[in-house]
Order: sequence, then C-alpha cells, then structure tokens
Amino acid sequence: MDSYKALEELSASDIGRALAGGSLNAVSLTKAALERANTGISNNIFISVSKERAMSEAVESSKRHLNGKPLSALDGVPIALKDLIDRKGEITTAGSNVYRNAEPAKLDSIIATNLTASGLISIGKVNLTEFAYSGLGLNPHFGTPHNPFSPNIPKVPGGSSSGTAVAISSNIVPCAIGTDTGGSVRIPSSFNGLVGYKSSLGRIETKGVFPLSRTLDTIGPLGRSVEDCILLDCALRGQAYTPVVARPIKGLLIYVPQNVVMDDIQSDVAQNFETSLRSMEAAGAIIKYTKIDEFEKVIELGKTYGSLAAADAYKEHLCLFENSKINQVDRRVVDRIVGGKSMTSGDVISLQVARGNLIGQMKINYCDGLIAMPTTVITAPEIEELESDDAYFHKINSLVLRNTSLGNFLDLPGLALPNGKDKYGMPSSILLSSVSGADIDLLEFGLELERVLGRS
Repeated sequence: MDSYKALEELSASDIGRALAGGSLNAVSLTKAALERANTGISNNIFISVSKERAMSEAVESSKRHLNGKPLSALDGVPIALKDLIDRKGEITTAGSNVYRNAEPAKLDSIIATNLTASGLISIGKVNLTEFAYSGLGLNPHFGTPHNPFSPNIPKVPGGSSSGTAVAISSNIVPCAIGTDTGGSVRIPSSFNGLVGYKSSLGRIETKGVFPLSRTLDTIGPLGRSVEDCILLDCALRGQAYTPVVARPIKGLLIYVPQNVVMDDIQSDVAQNFETSLRSMEAAGAIIKYTKIDEFEKVIELGKTYGSLAAADAYKEHLCLFENSKINQVDRRVVDRIVGGKSMTSGDVISLQVARGNLIGQMKINYCDGLIAMPTTVITAPEIEELESDDAYFHKINSLVLRNTSLGNFLDLPGLALPNGKDKYGMPSSILLSSVSGADIDLLEFGLELERVLGRS
C-alpha cells in the first residue's frame, strides 16, 4: 500500500497490521511522515522533527518485520509527541520562548523510552499552548495550528495538546501523545474528530514530562480508534500485551448528568449527543438521567478556594515571576497562573481534602456504570475574536474546559469519541467516563461503544 495513502486512511492499529503483513514498509512510511512533518513546521504543527533518529529506528523496525519479530502491534508506526515530553538530545520547549533555547534533555522520559521499546517511531515534537495551560490551543510564540476541518475560516485546534491532535487530523501521523490536566487530550480530540483517552492519575508515568500541575497531570494518547488508544496505553506503560477485550454494552448503565454539563450547549452538539444516547439505548444500554451533586461541589470549591492547577502552576513557574522572564510568557497564560498566587496553604489543603472525599463518593455512587456528557458543549470557535479580546478568550476557554476539568478534579478516566458534526462541518464529541482507577472497564466498553456510535 502507498505510504501517503496509509497515513490518510488507516488507524495506527491498521498500519501496524499492514506493517506486520508486509504490505507497508517502516522505512518508506517514516519517510512519508517526515516529509509531511516538515511541512507541519511551517503550519505551526511541529516544533521539531527528528529525522536522523526516526530513520534509524525505521530501518531497525523494518529488519524486525522481515524476521517476523516485531516488538509490538505498533512496531514501525509513526507517532508524534507533545513538546512537554523529554527526548534525549532534544530541547523540551513547553511551547514557550523561555525554553526555546534551553539545554537539551539528557535522557528520554519514561514514556518516550517505553514507546521506543514498543517500536513506535517518533517523527518529532508538536506544538501546544504555552506550559499546557489553555483549552483552546493558541500559541503566540510558535504560532497556532489551524483546525483542518475549517480550511477557509481559521478555527482553534483545541488545547493544550493542539499539535498533537492536528498532526493526526492533518494526516501527518496516525497517532500522537498528549497530556491532560484539565481536558488537554479530550478537547483537541473533540475539535478534530479523534478518539482521545485520559488515563487515571498515576496509571501512566509522568517522569520526564514538563509539569503543569503535579496534582492533576495525566498522560493520554490520541488516535483514530479506541483500539489505537488501548495499544498506545499499553506501550506507554511498558506492557508487553493488553488485557483489554471488548465487552457488550447490553445492560450497561450510563448516567447522563442533568446539571452543569449541558449549560450553554450549541444546538447541533446537543442534537448529536441525544442521537448518541439513542444509539446506545438501542444497543441495549440503560440510560439513566440524574443529577450528579459532586459536579456542583467541584464548581463551588473552585469559587471558594481557587484552582489546584493554578496553585501548582504558580509554584512550578515561581522563578519566572521573580525576574523579567515572565514578560516573555503569553499574557493569557500569566493571567491564569497568577490566580494561584493569592491562594493560601489552607486553600490548597481544603481543596485536596475535598477532592479525596469526592473521588471516594464517585467510586461509591457511579462504580456500576459510565457517565456520559458532551466532551465540549461547542465546536471549535474562530481564532480571530479570541486573539483580539482577552475577556472573550477567558470566557470561551472556561466554557470549553468546564466538562473535561470535572474529570481531572474527580480523577475520572475519560474517553472522547467523535459523534457527528455541526452545520459547518466541525466535529462534536461524546465523553464517556468511569470512576477513578476503572480504566480497563472504560476501554473495554469503549470498543463496543465506538462501534455503536459509528452508526449514529
């Protein structure tokens, strides 16, 4: 099969099977991805391209396939990494001018090591919101990747893993790795018609990944299928195989919140969400509409004490506030980080205690099913007004982050699945979440839910 066509049409899992079957070659596939990645630099998608290392790894992958000894089901598959992830000899910019000329990393991060050990070939590192602190994906330093679903009117890619998503939706790579602190895997998945998986806290190692909030940071893959995310989860954790198998959804209880998550929703997004619920119901799932009190408590805690992400981010970047380097940081990111400056230790402790209690309550109340909501209540907005009006930016950013950030505070693993488009052809998405630690349940049901929603 032609390598360029494969990058446009196949999932990472399908490419892995084609490589194993001999109809694709890792070297030619990597060359095609590298060629497109170089174009992606000029389109603000890639920050750096790793040609020499990628080609060396592709040659070794090709040899393994010829000998019938691939390292994993994804051996030889091109992948991109969010530029928070350390790779030996490469600068980790975190999307910031402050670190554009920093010292190169001395070691691969643990997840980069694990991906290489599974035979995945990193083409390079992709763009993001500075310090990963926004749900929209704008970046004044490296440029903003435009959403490819809107070629004529520039619209946001979603953030903070902007380049992560657009590298896939622009057909440069079939899969990529992002991070998720408030929605940064699920939001760009929503805006780009992709599958995105946010893991439970601690499931995937974050050592060697530039932090935003050590309390909330998680790692997650984006791809074209749930199978892609399952295989990437396995690779990221350094596992030889995955225990995940599809589970039928007949009799599965799906909780649909009647508070918070549907506020200010666009009509097309609401219609697509309702269609998804009807499709799941027709397949045998039990839809239960309910008020989730824990969601309102999370909102109230934020208003009372502030944001854990802001408190953590202020601590991480305190040195920048103590000298003039803070003037190099995107003003909108600074506005959000500064919110952590006025928080007291008591505020942070109160949030942490309440968080632990709420996570426990969610495990008791919703361990017998999944929670469904729109991933984002709007489709990707236009860039122009967001760039010109900071108040509007913060309003829309908060709206976009609202549903997904509930999952971070409550440590809900989440799977964002495409579920239609609006009248302008922009993707919408449904978010399925399980309780903390129930990632395997989520992924197993996700395989069947993806099939069901494909008919919606």
